[in-house]
Amino acid sequence: MKHLPNLTAIRFILSILVVIFHIPQFFENRGFPFYNDLAIFKKGGEAVCVFFSLSGFLIIKQLYEEKKIKNTINIKYFFTRRALRIFPLYYLVLIFGFLYYRTILPYFGYNYENNYDLITGLLLSVTFFSNIFCSYGPGGILEILWSIAIEEQFYFIIAPAFFILPFKKIPLFLVLFTVAFILMYFSENFIYLVRYQMLFFYFSFSGLFAILLNQAKVQYLFRRIRYPILIVVLLYFGTSIFKNNLNNISYHLFSMVLFGLAISILSQKPIKILENRTINYLGKISYGIYMFHPIIMQFIGLAYLKVIQKLNLSRMIDIVMINFLIITITIIVAHLSFKYYESYFLNLKKRFRAVSK
Repeated sequence: MKHLPNLTAIRFILSILVVIFHIPQFFENRGFPFYNDLAIFKKGGEAVCVFFSLSGFLIIKQLYEEKKIKNTINIKYFFTRRALRIFPLYYLVLIFGFLYYRTILPYFGYNYENNYDLITGLLLSVTFFSNIFCSYGPGGILEILWSIAIEEQFYFIIAPAFFILPFKKIPLFLVLFTVAFILMYFSENFIYLVRYQMLFFYFSFSGLFAILLNQAKVQYLFRRIRYPILIVVLLYFGTSIFKNNLNNISYHLFSMVLFGLAISILSQKPIKILENRTINYLGKISYGIYMFHPIIMQFIGLAYLKVIQKLNLSRMIDIVMINFLIITITIIVAHLSFKYYESYFLNLKKRFRAVSK
């Protein structure tokens, strides 16, 4: 699949939105200084939903193109590529999380209350049902894995569906899947979908847009609405206008459509600042930024308790220092992980391309 502009940089922006959403939560819960007065500090959940939309857009586009060229989907190759991209970091953080809450914290005299059976927690996490495991409140390092589990659950449905379905039926399937899942998600008969945050309709809706973009008329239409949609996106993340004036169902539906439109529009024409080399690299390591930041928050929280707090600096300086240290150290750790750990598996992934050049 050819490179699509802007989308790699968007990953970095989304990961930072998640980080600055979690930092105030973490420090407020411990009675430490925090700042989240601006709306942008409260958009972490929305940023994850954009991640879902972006993932659905790219993966469904890839699967659709493979089906179009080969009239089939190489299921083995697909899941091998997913495993090589997702598993190394997922299981690294998973192992560290269990060790941290059950061994490291108690060793230093901080007992974390584990409201779950260890075997149950391990089974749910290892089999990518971390979204269910998170309902036990196992701790931030482990709870961050919920969204990765949602992605894998969706692709365990969608890849076999693309394999079975005739090529021409795929768009209709995505429409029906999206509508059916929205109806189930907001039905009182399927409350577990909300409880476990199974937001599959974000993936399928954006994937449908990825397919529609193959049509010249759709491309033209999206170019015409490019600037109004991007302005709405800025208002969405920079204010609470939509959040405050829409109910839960309407807000999700509005977000789903907005994210699908925005990703489709951004994927067509490069925006200079989003094609910056540094920002693009930060986008490449955004998976690490997302996965490592809860770990870094734990250690900076400890550093604040043991060192920074005793400096008796002003509250504002403390807040700036905390945010700067967490973001900077997270990026450094994500860079090292990408360069010396993840890259090994990513190089193996190239052997399992969906469509040969």
